[in-house]
Amino acid sequence: MKKLTIVLLLVAMALPMAFAQGASESAKPVELVYTMTAVPTDAHAGAMKVFKETVEKASNGQIKVLTYDSASLFKQEQEVSAVKSGQADITATSASWLTDGSPWVSMFTAGYMFKSYDHMTSVLNGPIGQEVFNKIAQEQGIRPLGAEYLGTRQINLVVDKAIKTPEDLKGIKLRMPNSDSWIFLGKAIGANPTPISFSELYMALQTKTVDGQDNPLPTDKNAKFYEVTKSITITNHLVDSVWPAINEKKWQSLTEQQKGWVMEGVKAGIKYCDETNLKAEAELVEFFKSQGLKVYYADINAFSEHVLPLYLASDYAKSWDMDMFKKVQEAAK
Repeated sequence: MKKLTIVLLLVAMALPMAFAQGASESAKPVELVYTMTAVPTDAHAGAMKVFKETVEKASNGQIKVLTYDSASLFKQEQEVSAVKSGQADITATSASWLTDGSPWVSMFTAGYMFKSYDHMTSVLNGPIGQEVFNKIAQEQGIRPLGAEYLGTRQINLVVDKAIKTPEDLKGIKLRMPNSDSWIFLGKAIGANPTPISFSELYMALQTKTVDGQDNPLPTDKNAKFYEVTKSITITNHLVDSVWPAINEKKWQSLTEQQKGWVMEGVKAGIKYCDETNLKAEAELVEFFKSQGLKVYYADINAFSEHVLPLYLASDYAKSWDMDMFKKVQEAAK
């Protein structure tokens, strides 16, 4: 009887400690490491902060988001592999960086694939986009969660030169990100594409290692490329988006409630990024003129009629889901 009493006392003493330990473990917040190349003034870097604030508030601190911008953790070329391997949890990527593992995604890197911002966001943040993102997750272990408007890409040169047709870009060393799909786009619009990491681009323009680069106008301003270039031509050759994408194992480890909090953050980030970049694009032509740059306007039909057929005739199109391609094109009507 005495032994039984001692055992019961020991159990009674151990239970609160066990419950306390269990409560402590369950209260430990989930950490999400979010890394990107963008500089702090870029809208999608701002969207990352909005994501952090929204998720941490919605989860009441049960999810903690650690944010890193300016390629402080990984270079642009390393980010997708870092998320796939679990070295980071989330990055801001795009279709072009996902084509190696899913060649059919090159469909969304094609010049003049999307006709406008409204066309892009209705496709990628709607049922078609959900189908695309699910398939990428299954094939690569990284799941895009939505599409933020990065802006529409234009040509920015270190010389004062008007670009009217693809022929005018012949011989121009145009910086492109270092992936096959980006290089193809550079060739398709008529240039001589030269791969350089974004973090090294300002210096490459300043030293004339390249003749120019293509980015949306907000990026040109935020990265201060106007300081080392002399002209911009409005070509609208790519309605560009950036995709917050999470490690698939990490995503599946979250509860449905946690996934809901994350998606709340994603949607808040999309709203912030899109509104910021649309407002900036409406104002930036005059800003660049005030900085001494000449602004020209290309023959958009000449570019479109040249570029998209090159994609359709390329090896890229052999991997495309043509039913999906038709759905995307019909969504523009």
